[in-house]
This record gives sequence, C-alpha cells and structure tokens, in this order.
Amino acid sequence: MTEDRLTPQAMWALYGGPDAEAPPPAWHFCDNQADADVLAALVVAGIKGATAGALWAYEAEGEPLPQAGDHNIITDWEGRARAVIRTTVVEVVPFGEVTAEFAAAEGEGDGSLEYWREAHRAAFSRELAALGRVLTDDMPVVCQRFEVVFRDE
Repeated sequence: MTEDRLTPQAMWALYGGPDAEAPPPAWHFCDNQADADVLAALVVAGIKGATAGALWAYEAEGEPLPQAGDHNIITDWEGRARAVIRTTVVEVVPFGEVTAEFAAAEGEGDGSLEYWREAHRAAFSRELAALGRVLTDDMPVVCQRFEVVFRDE
C-alpha cells in the first residue's frame, strides 16, 4: 500500500466495510508518538489483540463503550491508517483484577501482567490526573479484545 492510500477513509474503502461512505472511528493508541507507533505496528504484526481504557475517561468524554462487532481504524501518531479491527469481546473489570492472560493478549513489553500493570498505571495516572481522579486497584477498566480484519501490508 502506498503512502497516499493510508488515510482512514481509503483503508476503509479498500477493506470494503459495511458502509464505505461512513468509515468507523479512527484512532491511535497512547498519548505519545513513540508508543502509538509501536502499538500500531504490533497490531499490524498480529501481536496485539487487546487494549484497555479507563472507564472514567469514557464517561468524562461522553464516549460510548466499544461493543462486540464494532469496527475501528487503528492509525499511527500521524493519522496514517494501519489496520481495521473488529471488537470481539468487551469486559469491564477492576484494575487490580485484570488477568495475566489479558495482559499477554495486549502484546506489549514482555507480555507479563507486571509489565502491563506498570505501563498502564503510568498511562492511566496521566489520563486521570486531567480528570481530577486517582488510579486505584478498584478503578474500572474497559478490557477490549479485537481481531485484525484488514491491515496495511
């Protein structure tokens, strides 16, 4: 795929999604370029099959929770489309009860629950500070599993 075809709209049209005129939301992971680009590459490589978000952030932004069957377009930091994903499972669980299996499905770092907790504690703490909230072990986390249905190759 050439650089000029990597817009979310173009990727959606190439995928042939259910409504080519109305692509689904396009977004990048994380709050910084380095992580956003690495995680998009992990999705394209088939390593990352899950993501997690703070329920409190969804609520503060008035954003609906992902639902099984939803499509999204994953981009890099610059907004270039890298993959179309389809959500398969969504569960809301307390931060302290996220499982090692889910952490491994996220595909980040060494895949361990310890790595997941450290990385997400840092990211969630930054996000929650802007909301005037503090991360606790009982904070609800939206655990989203997905499959890649089309990728930038």
